[in-house]
Amino acid sequence: MISQALILQKKQILMVKQFVQRGDIVWNFPGGGIEENETPEDACIREVKEETGFDVEIKSLLLKTSNKFTFIAKIIGGELSLDLKNEANSDLIEVAWISIDETEKFDQITAPLLKMIQKDNIVINS
Repeated sequence: MISQALILQKKQILMVKQFVQRGDIVWNFPGGGIEENETPEDACIREVKEETGFDVEIKSLLLKTSNKFTFIAKIIGGELSLDLKNEANSDLIEVAWISIDETEKFDQITAPLLKMIQKDNIVINS
């Protein structure tokens, strides 16, 4: 199971550029595997911290599928950074705020989630 966060500020969303199992390089939302004895919320908070340097709090569950929890989260501390010394980040290339208007950065997995939060006028940290 995967747990990930959508973190929106003004017209930008926090994303990580990473190598994925299918061999592509994609922009994705920060997140990762849920460890044993960890709640999806705790996994999301831990993964966002590991991948982006930010401390977050979960605001709501946006979507749950058979293999993934997607949360709306809000930054409560930390600063943008990518710790490449952390082995868990070996698939990451970059972490950045991406304009929601840069449609070429979103794929068939991330674009529908972005549309969901835009449709619902969800604005976090604005």
